[in-house]
Amino acid sequence: MAKLYAVIEAADSAVQGVLAGEALRKAARAEGRDIEIEVRTGQGVLNPLPENLQAGDTLLLVAANDETAATLPLAPRRRVTLEAVLADPASALVLEPQAAADTPRVVAITSCPTGIAHTFMAAEGLQEGAKQLGYPIRVETQGSVGAGSPLTAEEIAAADVVIIAADREVDRGRFAGKRVFASSTKPAISGGKALIERALTEAKVQGGAASAEAAGAATERAGPYKHLMTGVSFMLPFVVAGGLLIAMAFALGGIDANSAAAEGTLAGVLFRIGAQGGFALIVPALAGYIAYSVADRPGIAPGMIGGMLAANLGAGFLGGIVAGFIAGYGVEWLNRLIKLPKNLAGLKPVLILPLLGTLLTGLLMIYAVGTPVAAALAFLTEWLRSMQGSSAILLGVILGAMSAFDMGGPVNKAGYAFSVGLISSQVYTPMAATMAAGMVPPLAVGLATRLFRDRFTTEEREAGGAAAVLGLAFITEGAIPFAARDPFRVIPALMAGSAIAGAISMAAGVELKVPHGGVFVLPIPGAVTHLAVYGLAILAGVLVSGVLVGLLKPRPASAEAAAA
Repeated sequence: MAKLYAVIEAADSAVQGVLAGEALRKAARAEGRDIEIEVRTGQGVLNPLPENLQAGDTLLLVAANDETAATLPLAPRRRVTLEAVLADPASALVLEPQAAADTPRVVAITSCPTGIAHTFMAAEGLQEGAKQLGYPIRVETQGSVGAGSPLTAEEIAAADVVIIAADREVDRGRFAGKRVFASSTKPAISGGKALIERALTEAKVQGGAASAEAAGAATERAGPYKHLMTGVSFMLPFVVAGGLLIAMAFALGGIDANSAAAEGTLAGVLFRIGAQGGFALIVPALAGYIAYSVADRPGIAPGMIGGMLAANLGAGFLGGIVAGFIAGYGVEWLNRLIKLPKNLAGLKPVLILPLLGTLLTGLLMIYAVGTPVAAALAFLTEWLRSMQGSSAILLGVILGAMSAFDMGGPVNKAGYAFSVGLISSQVYTPMAATMAAGMVPPLAVGLATRLFRDRFTTEEREAGGAAAVLGLAFITEGAIPFAARDPFRVIPALMAGSAIAGAISMAAGVELKVPHGGVFVLPIPGAVTHLAVYGLAILAGVLVSGVLVGLLKPRPASAEAAAA
């Protein structure tokens, strides 16, 4: 008869490990089940499990890493944290049914440029789709703070297909020899079940790093837009850190924080770190990771060096974009062109490709590309700074409408990337307009569910509150569920309010020096100018869109849904 076992990796938390073991034993006894528990502490192993565990036995793993799992005689059915066991030991004993031998096993990675909403919405979509199909799935979310729930080598090895639902390039080195299917996050959000079914039929084998299959996979894995978004996603931390440090410097030392008189003061040091450290790396990071997305690691050095040259030549973020693509596609071309004996192939990624790629990128930037791009950037910068009246309003309308058109999709991200890039050129008004416009859609649907309760179902009214919270944090994707249900009414209504918010922000000359954070960065001194007008711009957009959504949306058909 199958037995139930548990291994608790307590390390230095011996007391908690023993308490967790007793909690599991008590919960199992309450269910009429027998359990043997091994507790591994820093002082030794308590109650070691027998070595002859059978294939039909069930093993629960608590607070253990992959190294621990690899040493066990039986693959664990479930892995939980020590905190989860102590909080609810009965739930820790609930095991999902094992998949049949012929049931496809799916692993997935989801990621978006900012690593916030789309990353986790795509993960939820895939998990729901797998549940509908009855397939086991494990999803790794590559968010803004790294990988969440990383896939283990064992899970990847056991998988029948790997799904990469990402709006930026994801490292595929772990998946050599596996069937891989790549898409953007949108199909995963809107139809996880359909995406899994498509992946199972259309996935292609991912080759190793030096194989011909890998080269083929690299050419089809992403287009220029995804490469650009990869660069933007890696650039964002430099913009955020540099911008906030500069804002803190101005808050402490006033407008003279960057003057010679402030040298050596805390304000002067903070300004130096933010401006000469964080902001100086914005363009190299953008260029380097565009090249990385195109050509993998050999492209990073040529891209970053090209980006540094672009910054020194005055070509700014436009030059960084050009340098990134030159370096990426140049290194990729050199990789295909240069053929070496197998015993010398290891020199290509660490010596030959970085050297020749840097030489190619540097020469082109200095002699051919840098000067005209610098002139174009200077013209764009001066034009934006000189915008007054109707021209500023028009740009605000355009950026606002783009933000609400697809709420985190390609059009939204194009306007966002444009605004973020201009921060490196000390042009901050487009960023302010973009963030104001991006906050409007989720806040507006939250307002509409309160002002026009009879036009929304109970589920939608509950979702409205959550959307409003996301809106406060500048997560436009919170409005997606409402737009997906009724796009032809909701999207135009949201675009109208976002366009108004963007127009007011641009007309007032509001400047924002950080690219994200919503209302949570507004109180920081120096982060935003004309704060009162900026708040009015957001409020006006929310009111317009909220009222339009409520007026345009028809009442639900059922009486229950319309109940207050």
